[in-house]
Amino acid sequence: MAETTRGKQFFTVARVFFLLIVIPLLLMSFLIANGIFQLGDTSKKGAISVLDQKSQSEILVRTTSVAENVADFLRDCEKDVLVSTILPTTGEAYKEFVEKNKQVLWAKQDGKIVKELKPLYTEMSLVDKAGNEVIKIAGGEIVPDGALINVSDPANTPYKSEDYFSKTKQLNKGEVYISHVTGWYVNRTEFEKGKRFAGIIRLATPLFDKEGFAGIITLALDVQHLANFTDNIIPTEAGHVLEADASTGNYAYMVDNRGFVISHPNDYHIAGLYKDGSPVPPITGETSKEMADKGEEVLNLNLLEAMDPGLPKVAKSADEGNSGIEVYKFSGHTKVVAYAPIPFYNVSYPSPAGFGWIGMGIDVERFNEQAMRASAEIEKEAKAWMTTIILILILAVVLLFIISALLARGVTRSIDAEVPEGSKEPEYYDDED
Repeated sequence: MAETTRGKQFFTVARVFFLLIVIPLLLMSFLIANGIFQLGDTSKKGAISVLDQKSQSEILVRTTSVAENVADFLRDCEKDVLVSTILPTTGEAYKEFVEKNKQVLWAKQDGKIVKELKPLYTEMSLVDKAGNEVIKIAGGEIVPDGALINVSDPANTPYKSEDYFSKTKQLNKGEVYISHVTGWYVNRTEFEKGKRFAGIIRLATPLFDKEGFAGIITLALDVQHLANFTDNIIPTEAGHVLEADASTGNYAYMVDNRGFVISHPNDYHIAGLYKDGSPVPPITGETSKEMADKGEEVLNLNLLEAMDPGLPKVAKSADEGNSGIEVYKFSGHTKVVAYAPIPFYNVSYPSPAGFGWIGMGIDVERFNEQAMRASAEIEKEAKAWMTTIILILILAVVLLFIISALLARGVTRSIDAEVPEGSKEPEYYDDED
């Protein structure tokens, strides 16, 4: 009878311990599992959300913001060339001016993305009224007198075709000539081997004395600083990248007032020059195969109607000073293009087209493919976490059962030790006695 009572005590205590430990564990496991499922579900919904009207509007706002930032940047550069006219005309003063004008560029070092301060201007020069360079800074150094050139002849200029001297000579005091993007062309093969487009935008303003035209002063803006506004953007993501991937169909680009692409994830689409200074022709419906075979794929969006009918329509609207969103079908894909004009105007870039425009394009089908892959990966991760939780829970229950049994046995023994012998089962009394 004593053994039966002891057994009942053991199982009662064991059950109490087991329930006190397991119930909170089960509740905590349920909360964790529910949290994982909710997080996975929220992430999946975010990943597979289509480009609805709200999303498109947000991308347009971002496009407009980038365009305005580019315009502000160009206005600052325009001020720089005007400020340079009042500097002392010495090589040291010009060198100091170049050294002080720096901005951040993103770069990759040892596999990490870092920000570096780089000079805005690769060149600065003072030119006399005959076109002879008097002072020149190139690569941060003062160019020796023996290396100075006459820039009145475009063939003598660094890119063998620049006519900035003759065009600046025609301007009034305080007006600034700004060239189009100028640089050696990078073809597809070179790009795939790691080469990137490097060019300039030439800014120049005339100088005058008592006798009239006295020469010009020029700055050569490094176009990396201009491309920095679009190269690091993925339209559907808030963050930035070192280089966007054009194969995703989800990237930003910049177009000038002629329709030429001047910033793009694939640099072989950027307008450039052959080594003799002549421009690489843009591809058209008739020349697309021939040019593609050569790896020369300069894009002028006004000439692409046969290849992508939506883009010339966007370019025309942007040239008229409009912003908006164009949604169209092409080659079985839905294209969404948000565009906004760059509101910078001067004698070289008159209204309404101004400097050009910013475009942000999204290939909806490719975007959704990536989203679905992300969704599947999220679901896989959620299932893996649930499997892990279940295994841990089973092991924990078994372990806790053993622990509760040991605790119950210890408590039962303590009770047995504390209760006096004979008090567990009172003696039997016979009422007749």
